Amino acid sequence: QLVESGGGLVQLGGSLRLSCAASGFTFSSYAMSWVRQAPGKELERVASISSNNRSASYADPVKGRFTISGDNAKNTLYLQMNSLKPEDTAVYYCAADLGGDPNYWGQGTQVTVS
Repeated sequence: QLVESGGGLVQLGGSLRLSCAASGFTFSSYAMSWVRQAPGKELERVASISSNNRSASYADPVKGRFTISGDNAKNTLYLQMNSLKPEDTAVYYCAADLGGDPNYWGQGTQVTVS
């Protein structure tokens, strides 16, 4: 199970930190991602960390502004989002996979940038 939190309404240029609490599986064994869906648009993977060394990768639109991290001791994934823009408005989901399609999805948390 994945449960996201931390979304909300923020002004242009503001910051938010999303959290995703994992349970029921071995968190450290899974690659973890943040995926967002803006109204009327397809799902977009914005950031991921690998299962082995937790190396991070980012989509171009968020590079330099977002930071993904994972705490294996707390079974929690984070997304620090800075310099937020209106185009970052979306529902943000966390997802866990073993190298293919996600095995687990969270319920999503809304981020709105005004």
